[in-house]
Amino acid sequence: MIKRKKPLILFKYGGNAMTDDELKKQVLEHMCSLTKKGYHVVIVHGGGPFIKDILGKVGVESEFIDGHRKTTPEALKYVEMALKGEVNGSLVSLVNRLGYKAVGLSGKDGKMAIATKRLHRKMVDGKWNSFDLGQVGDVKHINPQLPEQLLNEGYIPVVTCIASDEEGNDYNINADMFAGHLAGALHAEQYIVLTDVDGLRMDKDKPETLIDKLHVAEIPSLVEDGVIQGGMLPKMDACRIALADGAGSARIINGTQPEQISDLIGKNPVGTTIIK
Repeated sequence: MIKRKKPLILFKYGGNAMTDDELKKQVLEHMCSLTKKGYHVVIVHGGGPFIKDILGKVGVESEFIDGHRKTTPEALKYVEMALKGEVNGSLVSLVNRLGYKAVGLSGKDGKMAIATKRLHRKMVDGKWNSFDLGQVGDVKHINPQLPEQLLNEGYIPVVTCIASDEEGNDYNINADMFAGHLAGALHAEQYIVLTDVDGLRMDKDKPETLIDKLHVAEIPSLVEDGVIQGGMLPKMDACRIALADGAGSARIINGTQPEQISDLIGKNPVGTTIIK
């Protein structure tokens, strides 16, 4: 068990809170200000819209298998350019301008994350088939030593989800999955997923059906009933991974409402909390 003087909150940052410049500034200020209130903060980010934009500009066409982008070695060069160069670099610069100390990382730095190739499984004619997604990976192992050292020195690690396997082959990893594994390995007190909705609803079209709290054991039945679907599936799976690997709790909140971030350490419950 990792021992530290301050509790850690790890944020998975994405969605509209990343594409609107003014909202981005507010969200980062709210996240980073928690360091003034006795917390360590780690930010893990995706970059789907930026990846789509850069691949379009350079004329690299994307092939999708059941909604999963197949990533060729050529495409991965541009994916890494978007994630590390554009997205990570701009986030680090903004955090620094806000008066905090950020360090940009990818899973390759210090071998923080070891990847393994991911194969997508799909039922075809009653049989399970595996499809190669190219340079798309899963997390095999997390070594939390580097982010821990940075946290102890007062830095805010800002992490993008590119990692290498044991042979040095690079992979793009789903940001939700990466964040969940890292939150578990760091034994984060809270793993927070920023989305464009207030949390999980029994009826996605009815805000009043928000689920305040659920046990991780309830997730499979909610998936079966169609309550958890679409983009919420990997987010819930990441919450499950985080809790299984050592995080204290997981929560899904609305990243377009920055004040919800400050409420995480207050008495006003926000979002959907997932517990063991």
